[in-house]
Amino acid sequence: DVQLQASGGGLVQAGGSLRLSCAASGFTFDDYAIGWFRQAPGKEREPVICINSDDGSTNYADSVKGRFTISRDNAKDTVYLQINSLKPEDTAVYVCAAARDTVDYRGYYYQSDPYDHWGQGTQVTVSS
Repeated sequence: DVQLQASGGGLVQAGGSLRLSCAASGFTFDDYAIGWFRQAPGKEREPVICINSDDGSTNYADSVKGRFTISRDNAKDTVYLQINSLKPEDTAVYVCAAARDTVDYRGYYYQSDPYDHWGQGTQVTVSS
């Protein structure tokens, strides 16, 4: 089965850090761009940060610039999201997704449409 399993979320005080993981299986991981999305209660799902295949370029939201870092380990079929300086407005379910990487423009993957596979997500809650 195609699986994307996100983990690493939790309850964190504002200013703290988390490292989320997205473990993939069932597809050729190094052919896919990976994106992190988040959805808060009552809000639409929004892209947060994405990375091209084979440790390629990234794109990200202004709200997370300088605080969120995405990386991938193709040997482990895993993508990581390091989150620093967490804010209460970061509270959301964080979901990873995979899109077959066929477009050079990195901004193409900073949207939901290209993604074929979606995980269940992990909850991040930030208290003030």
